[in-house]
Amino acid sequence: MKKIVKLMLAGIALCLLISCSGKSSRETFRMNIMTDPDSFFPWESAAAETAAINYNIYEGLMGFDADGGIFPLLCENYTVSSDKLTYTFKLRNDVTFHNGEKLTAEDVVWTYENLAGLNGFTRRNDKFNIVESVSAPDKYTFTAKLKEPAAGFISLAVQPVLKKGFAYAQTSANGTGPYRLKFYELHQKVVLEKNNNYWNSEKEAKIPLVELHIINDESASMIALLSGQLDLIHKITANNAKSLSEQFNVNSEPQNMIQILGMNTKSKYLSDINVRRAISCAINKQEIIEGAHDGTAIELYSNFSPIMKTYYNDNLKDVTPYNLEKAKEYLSKSAYPNGFTLTIIAPANYPMHVSTAQIIANQLEKINIKCKVTLLEWSFWLDQVYSKADYEATVVAFGGKLDPSEIFIRYYSPYKRNFTRFNNAEFDKVFLEAETETDPQKRIDLFKECQKILAEECPAVFICDPSDNVVMDKALRGYKQYPISYYPLSELWFE
Repeated sequence: MKKIVKLMLAGIALCLLISCSGKSSRETFRMNIMTDPDSFFPWESAAAETAAINYNIYEGLMGFDADGGIFPLLCENYTVSSDKLTYTFKLRNDVTFHNGEKLTAEDVVWTYENLAGLNGFTRRNDKFNIVESVSAPDKYTFTAKLKEPAAGFISLAVQPVLKKGFAYAQTSANGTGPYRLKFYELHQKVVLEKNNNYWNSEKEAKIPLVELHIINDESASMIALLSGQLDLIHKITANNAKSLSEQFNVNSEPQNMIQILGMNTKSKYLSDINVRRAISCAINKQEIIEGAHDGTAIELYSNFSPIMKTYYNDNLKDVTPYNLEKAKEYLSKSAYPNGFTLTIIAPANYPMHVSTAQIIANQLEKINIKCKVTLLEWSFWLDQVYSKADYEATVVAFGGKLDPSEIFIRYYSPYKRNFTRFNNAEFDKVFLEAETETDPQKRIDLFKECQKILAEECPAVFICDPSDNVVMDKALRGYKQYPISYYPLSELWFE
């Protein structure tokens, strides 16, 4: 009876979100998203789900494929100087922004000046600190000079190129991508329309209109799919996906996503490494995978997924394994041997994080750590936890990145979004060495060392890489799972 009532309430809520007057047109693709976008201005956005939308609106000098490969996009080609400090990009001369203005090297210079904080601009992205200067030798040539060699620089070039002089804001967008922002209705939906002036005829959008409906209730999403009002739903439990497998196509794959129990290493209790190690050993990750992810996730031991196999350190399983006796031993060595009370914040919009937080709370009781689970709406979580680090512990997931340096910078002490406030001199040293190392094998070894330090120092409990369970209309074609947060909308079509 409770389940029937829940489905009825979800159906009523759904009618408020999506018109119940008819089914999805083959000229329109409709899917669910979990939260409101935090900003269509890429430099002000921090949410992975927003980035997944924005990659359809904006493009970088370089693009990426489903295997994580990097290729020229807004540039025809690029060259690197013999000292590996100067990158020269030859831009395409047939690209226009959504507002009708042409892309030129002046736009790229302005974009990278902002990203790197050059010529009086405030740096928008700490990764671009390695850029010493940028210039435009001519209208369609862009040059970036680095302070020192950086093997990961070319992967940074997937960052969106913006139009100089356009008034970018939270709800306005102007990119060069295959879709343009048509309108956004708070708590309701984002609507994208095909860019009819897209420069790449081979990669242009096949479906004219896309509606992204903001539905964070799983039952409501399922009802919308079953009634034909959505064509695809994602981030649902494996069991629910399986229940729909006869009527729909189901895709379930790891996402290169890292779910963690993030610990504020500057907070009273969690500044003690023995407390952090005790918590790490007290958490049964397999129980979380079964209870919060229906068994569809890969257990992790550091802030890195085996999906990125080239750089993955596979020797960390036994650093802080699930072991209650070991957990109690670590706690007895800490300044709080009798336990304490811990507040865990979870973003309310994500059921898997809420369930994980509740399971962790039950597990930590076994070592006399009493947990209070507090839920925050996503926008409040971004402000309080991600921006201000005003918390003790939190359950969240880091979205995937194409280059390891973009993953590990989250624990680099000067990084402004290092919300665990992890400050470890050895980690900083190894990370900076990896940043400038151009020998592939040495770079791999350094990033593996970064993983080892994180596993030992425990700024977080690294739980799992959860699979994204996607259920879609059987006529829908072209869906792929990417190693970063991205909805490949222009690749979709109905057969």
